[in-house]
Amino acid sequence: MKVIRIRAGKDRSLLRRHPWVFQGSIEKGKADPGETVRVESAEGQFLCWASFSPSSLIRVRAWSFDEHERIDAAFFQRKIEAAVALRARMPIASDAMRLIHGEADGLPGLIVDRYGDTLCAQFLASGVERWKQEIADLLLATTGLSRLYERSDASVRTLEGMEPATGWLRGEGDTAIVISEHEWKLSLDVAEGHKTGYYLDQRDNRKKFADLVRHYGCQSVLNCYSYTGGFSVAALAGGATEVISVDSSAPALARATAHVELNGFEPSRHTALDADVNHTLREMIKQGRRFDAIVLDPPKFAPTASHAERAARAYKDINRLGLKLLNPGGLLFTFSCSGGIGPELFHKIVAGAGMDAAVDGFIMDRVGAAPDHPQTIYFPEGEYLKGLLILTR
Repeated sequence: MKVIRIRAGKDRSLLRRHPWVFQGSIEKGKADPGETVRVESAEGQFLCWASFSPSSLIRVRAWSFDEHERIDAAFFQRKIEAAVALRARMPIASDAMRLIHGEADGLPGLIVDRYGDTLCAQFLASGVERWKQEIADLLLATTGLSRLYERSDASVRTLEGMEPATGWLRGEGDTAIVISEHEWKLSLDVAEGHKTGYYLDQRDNRKKFADLVRHYGCQSVLNCYSYTGGFSVAALAGGATEVISVDSSAPALARATAHVELNGFEPSRHTALDADVNHTLREMIKQGRRFDAIVLDPPKFAPTASHAERAARAYKDINRLGLKLLNPGGLLFTFSCSGGIGPELFHKIVAGAGMDAAVDGFIMDRVGAAPDHPQTIYFPEGEYLKGLLILTR
């Protein structure tokens, strides 16, 4: 077993069971991509078993902090079974869910979503890439399914020195799927679209939005960065009579329009607008438009903390514009999925936007990802999605 020695004083994060070791914290040692290594302190004390990634700034990702544990197929079987069992205990109002959420489930770099009878996986770190075939077999054995599609095409794979990989790992067939979510039907294609095909992390927030649109009697709703219209369907389910979905992807908007019809809503209640969100918001302000509720769910503006300052300006701008477009007593449901923007900073950004827009409001709720995207005490970076629900004065 190859040994990685950590610099003196740089082992504190591992002693707190944080699973990452960055390049600058390593004193000596190397291994092949994804190879399991023994990680020791400067004094030779065992710290963890981990996978080694020679191309990544995150040089080491911990598998286990138990010196007596073996990193073999049985280890991965235990981790997968535990992750699937946890989801079985959760109140998930859908036949689609995240089964494995990387570090939170003890499998750094592995994302697995279930859509009905199909699994879709992302292998985003060299450790899980090395065990890909064994993991694929174990996923199917544990879930009893026969189809597994790979969507390892995220840009983070390049940081691991790996090429994109997509296609059927196990099974074959149509990649288009219809799932149920609460009382709605939604469609996706695991071979296309963002992430593994859909944003399951917003499932409960979509239901919350539908309930609030109904409670506050919101008639006009603007859904920005709408993707395939999940929040638009929720607004229509809540009784909105006018819903506008804005996105720069024509295929995503076409699917949003199809979702309106799939769920039996009158097509005239929904408008799909293929446009830049920032420009659209400015034009709507000039036109004197106003809405009862607005959703701002933008893409990741800050992939890391180093991008936070630039991202903060972008978040502030869209929130300022959104607040200007709300009727008094209107709802703003605003999100950041940037890991580099923490909840406190996001609150400050939205507060600054309110000052610039001269609009105050009550924070009715703070929300995050659905529970099948868990966070752990030891890994605060897992809190990537944060949202504020604001009722304006």
